[in-house]
Amino acid sequence: MRLTALLRPFAYLSLAALAACSSAPAQRADTPPSAQQPAPAAGGPQPIRIGIALGGGAAKGFAHIGVIKMLEANGLAPAVVAGTSAGSIVGALYASGMNAFEMQEKAAALDETQIRDLQLSSGGLVQGQKLEDYVNAQVHNTPLEKLAKPFVAVATRLEDGERTVFARGNTGQAVRASSSIPGVFQPVAIGKYHYVDGGVVSPVPVDAARQLGADIVIAVDISSKARGKTPGDLLGTVGQSIAIMGQKLGQAELSRADVVIRPEVLDIGAADFSQRANAILEGEKAALAAMPRIKARVAQLQAERTQAAHLAQQQAAQAQYKACLENRSRMRKLAEMAGLEDSCTPPGAAAPAK
Repeated sequence: MRLTALLRPFAYLSLAALAACSSAPAQRADTPPSAQQPAPAAGGPQPIRIGIALGGGAAKGFAHIGVIKMLEANGLAPAVVAGTSAGSIVGALYASGMNAFEMQEKAAALDETQIRDLQLSSGGLVQGQKLEDYVNAQVHNTPLEKLAKPFVAVATRLEDGERTVFARGNTGQAVRASSSIPGVFQPVAIGKYHYVDGGVVSPVPVDAARQLGADIVIAVDISSKARGKTPGDLLGTVGQSIAIMGQKLGQAELSRADVVIRPEVLDIGAADFSQRANAILEGEKAALAAMPRIKARVAQLQAERTQAAHLAQQQAAQAQYKACLENRSRMRKLAEMAGLEDSCTPPGAAAPAK
């Protein structure tokens, strides 16, 4: 070993002389080969963004609060929110920065007169301005694009039935448009168009949540289903009619969700605000029942991302090794042939001892 160490400098000098006598000049490397390689892939998988799609259902919408409460309690707070009708009201408050307990307090203190302004009109019995003002007051007049969480409200354009997703501008006005049940609320004029309840075209806005960048979409379906019973009031009749009209569209969109939660709120009347506490409780129960499915889907996606990140790291290391081999100087190649140096380490191999 000592003799080898003594002879090594002479071997380097000999190799350098041979390289200098070659017809091709040695490649100049101003920086080490490792500095010339592409940066390796990110150290780990990107965090999973959970989105929640909150459907319409008038007073049944209090169930959304219970669902969100259980998601937060299990460390699965949604990062993005999409809402239709009643879901847009809860969604706007949640996206503004409130947690589920704060929303529950707001729900307990809510007086119907704060959001109901009766006005006899050919377009509807309720004007909707009070609802708009109430929502804006709760979110401190923050526009949609500046809320704490990404949020959209889905409405239906009355002139042509086009699905409209509001992502910018007046939050209260967007919620009012999304919640304007035809025949009950007056259509909302925004620009040159008029808008009504989003439940006509998107009862549970799964696609809107996905478009916001959600990796996993949890859909909360509280819509009325035709069960052979006649609703007891005007709001219930109209709500069930909308649910029937949008049933096929809703089923197709719900199939694109990762997990669907259905709180047991079908027996709660559309205008029965006295059942708000029960609706919240049913939301909690339904979310707890769905928690194993939600956690399983999150774990599955995390495993897929970890595997993809590992593969990306392997590919980056292989590319780095290949580039290192291509960029070595002629002298280093000769040195490696003599067993004196190994400047490029294959992926997975231990780096040579210094």
